[in-house]
Amino acid sequence: MSEGKEKKPAEGQGEAPTEANPLREGMPEERTAAPAALVIFGASGDLTRRKLLPAVYNLALSRLLPGGFAVVGVARRPKPDFADDMREAVNKFSRRRPIDDAAWGELERGISYVQGNFDEPETYKALGAELERLDKERGTGKSRVFYLAVSPDQVPGIVRGLREANLVTPAGAGRNGDHFERIVVEKPFGEDLESAHDLNRELGSHLAESQIYRIDHYLGKETVQNLLVLRFGNTIFEPLWSRQHVDRVELTVAEDIGVEGRGKFYEQVGITRDIVQNHALQLLTLVAMEPPSSWDANAVRDEKVKVLRALRPITGKAVLDHTVRAQYAAGVVRGEHVPGYREEPDVAKDSKTETYVALKAHVDNWRWSGVPFTLRTGKRLAKRVAEVVLHFKPLPHGLFRGQDGTQPNALVMRLQPDEGISLRFAAKVPGSGMALRGVTMDFRYGAAFGSSTPEAYERLLLDVLRGDATLFTRSDEVEAQWRFIDPIFAGWASEHAKVASYPAGSWGPEEADALAAPRGWRRP
Repeated sequence: MSEGKEKKPAEGQGEAPTEANPLREGMPEERTAAPAALVIFGASGDLTRRKLLPAVYNLALSRLLPGGFAVVGVARRPKPDFADDMREAVNKFSRRRPIDDAAWGELERGISYVQGNFDEPETYKALGAELERLDKERGTGKSRVFYLAVSPDQVPGIVRGLREANLVTPAGAGRNGDHFERIVVEKPFGEDLESAHDLNRELGSHLAESQIYRIDHYLGKETVQNLLVLRFGNTIFEPLWSRQHVDRVELTVAEDIGVEGRGKFYEQVGITRDIVQNHALQLLTLVAMEPPSSWDANAVRDEKVKVLRALRPITGKAVLDHTVRAQYAAGVVRGEHVPGYREEPDVAKDSKTETYVALKAHVDNWRWSGVPFTLRTGKRLAKRVAEVVLHFKPLPHGLFRGQDGTQPNALVMRLQPDEGISLRFAAKVPGSGMALRGVTMDFRYGAAFGSSTPEAYERLLLDVLRGDATLFTRSDEVEAQWRFIDPIFAGWASEHAKVASYPAGSWGPEEADALAAPRGWRRP
């Protein structure tokens, strides 16, 4: 605390964990967060309104924020009523409504705003003065988390500005008893391997790797983390998690929405860069990784990197056999007629940008050799769903009559929207005969733990404040992901791979069915 005075935690913040507080359920308790200021660059944007401030408010309501805490918004636009705007956003987008006046009132006293261009030294001078004020008045202890909620091209300039203003230094790499400085970078992290490498090198010239938190909100989802608990916290599943028992692994990340007015953005990115390179590959690493030696950031990320390095490259003509890209055409979604991708605003009439990708990958290591990982993701599909499915091998011999028609066992991990885990197995139908039928044993997250599951950004922001980088991607991890993706783009170009079409509201193009043969894709 500033001036050597011990500051009493503000009401609703910094209190010791108690079992009686249901608001904390699902959040990690093992490490307290030190006093700090959260500085959001791009604070006038949608991410701040919809996700970041609601997450901060919910952490405050759960009494998980440190006693000395403040939020500083930084953006080009004037925002004289920034705190009022944020209250309106929280009241609209928070998972806990209506807003709690007492909790918001205490949080609001630490909210301020700095207007300025990101490329002007005066902006960082004004920010430095505001942070000094907060150190004295709020007890933020000279510790800062800089959240860069901006486009990737603005990241290097902001980091240089912070470094030149001495607001970050490599010496602030961790919690050293005095203060820390950490940078949170949103995806996409580069647009190919070369740009990702350049960005890593630029950040590394100003900061220590331990200060850089590359955020992928998928890793903050409770059910994604539950993948690791399911595997490594139970003795019954891990022995089956290998080529000896698993026939194939299927990953689906499906959305029923279109590009939502972001045609210009999507023309530059496409779903491969938007979803496959980050979310989907991260899911694959969590499914395929070896048990880490400990629940330590580097131990976990070391194992994930090993999976990415073991991915068999898809290059040249193999791209035609192992990948399918497509665009949605006009169709019907939830009873509503919707336009095709090329009819969306700011989309070229002859666009070849993919809104759907399916691919078959192989992890060439001892555990997974010969097991295909089929992956699909798309927009304007039949429903919004994300899931991981382990399809187990069929029986070597059908002991019971009529069993040939039953499906092999499957373990389904639903990540959204109905979070849970189900296990499919065969059971005898009641009666005198020996008829079999596939049945499901279901675990639903909401039913077991209630509806107060924390949002992904709540967990991730708290982890940054605590200095826990386990659920954030490391520089070599990002580059390994691009090293797998880049040859696919090159193959599409060199082999003149066509862009297939699928009607909105369907499960994708027929061309993708061959990748999941002979049993086909699961219909969630």
